[in-house]
Amino acid sequence: MKKTALWVLAFLLTAAAAVWQRLSGPTWPIKGEVTILTGEKVRFRLPRSAEVGKDLQVSVTVEGGPVTGFVRCRRVPSHDDWQLLALAREGNELSAFLPEQPPAGKLAYQFMLARDGIMGGRSAVPPEPVVVRFKGHVPLGLLLPHIVAMFLGMLTANRAGFAVVFGEEEPRRYVWPTLLLLAFGGLVMGPLVQKAAFGAYWTGFPVGQDLTDTKTLAVVLAWVWAAVRSQGARRWPVLVAAVLTLAVFAIPHSALGSEIDWTKEAK
Repeated sequence: MKKTALWVLAFLLTAAAAVWQRLSGPTWPIKGEVTILTGEKVRFRLPRSAEVGKDLQVSVTVEGGPVTGFVRCRRVPSHDDWQLLALAREGNELSAFLPEQPPAGKLAYQFMLARDGIMGGRSAVPPEPVVVRFKGHVPLGLLLPHIVAMFLGMLTANRAGFAVVFGEEEPRRYVWPTLLLLAFGGLVMGPLVQKAAFGAYWTGFPVGQDLTDTKTLAVVLAWVWAAVRSQGARRWPVLVAAVLTLAVFAIPHSALGSEIDWTKEAK
């Protein structure tokens, strides 16, 4: 297969993995439509990520009769009781403002709705509480180099894997570009982005459980290993590192991300 075709394949695979990683992650808005107990349809698109600096407005759209209720929210993880927030109506929209949290602070929230004047149980919208994580503002000058370097690193990793699979000569030529791009994007720019967003440079292994940090470290180490082991005519270490990179970056972005553990708060 021609080299140009392999680059196109690598790009398509990288783009698909990047989109999957983002859309499947815990910070992508959750949306849907439900019918509450009193028969009205409720549509929602609820955020799971927010910047600090102001309270977060959340809203649902109601089709049908006059619906009222409230939003319940609480910090997570915590031992807090649910806090009830009043809803404001504007046209068909019901909205409330969630209280701002510090960077890495999380709130679980859920709408509780029923037709105005109807006594009895309210419907939970959505059926399970949504968790939103707050973050600090990340300057574009930090975020853009991080994203570009990581994408290009994934691209060259996939290209290296295809070079082995399709018998291209010297797939090792892609090892060092991949290693340098992933190391710069993940271990240099990544901690700077993390610091701006959540107040800490590193929260993955061995100091924490942040899966994004940990998987980045694992991938960089895999390419260090490939650089050492692919000396001479060895091709399989390059393929192993490429497959590992694809598998690791298929994990949803921000899974097990930074969070404040409010259960440890002094009472």
